[in-house]
Parts: sequence; C-alpha cells; structure tokens
Amino acid sequence: MTIELQGIELHAFHGVLDEERREGQRFLVDLELEPVDTTAASTDRIEDAVDYRDVVAAVVEVSDGHAYNLLEALATALADGLVDRFPLRRARVRVRKPDVVLPRPVEHAAVVVERRVG
Repeated sequence: MTIELQGIELHAFHGVLDEERREGQRFLVDLELEPVDTTAASTDRIEDAVDYRDVVAAVVEVSDGHAYNLLEALATALADGLVDRFPLRRARVRVRKPDVVLPRPVEHAAVVVERRVG
C-alpha cells in the first residue's frame, strides 16, 4: 500500500540568495509513503492509519524548523523526519521549487530523496 500526498504547499525561507531567505518563496512537497501496517485498510479506523494531518504537520515542522540553502538538504531532512516519526517501510519525498529563477525558463527545480527502513 502506498499513501500519496501531492503538492503540499509551503511558504518558506530556504535558498542560497539573500532575497529567498528574506522574502521566502513557494515550495511544493510530494510524498509517497509505504506504511508498515496496513490494518487500516480493513478496519477503516483512523487510529490504525498514518494520519495525513500528522504527516502534513510534520512536513511544516521540518520546513519551519530550519532555513536550508539547498533543496537537497530540505528533501533529505523531510525524508529522514518522516521515517523517524511514522511507522513507514519507505518514504519518497520530492521537493519542487516552482518559481526558480534560472537563465532559461524552467517549470520547476526538484529533488527526490527516498528512504527505506529495514
């Protein structure tokens, strides 16, 4: 079983440039989570599930807790934080920066980090 949360929107102060760290910018976080226990599929009880509200709160907590220079560092911190906090076999985190400024137009910059437990 895989849980997907796509496009968690954050306004955060990550980046290398002074203006990024001062004014902040938009980041989008996409998650694929594989829970250890899939009991919730048969019990239909939130107590048996990885609660999406808690996952989103954890993403915000990691993002707000530290200003990262690089997408690589933010994505790694998110993946590590999720596998530490929730009973997961696997967490795949993609962090997208949709308003990236480069010499040529780019839809977004992104970094993907995956962690497997066990």
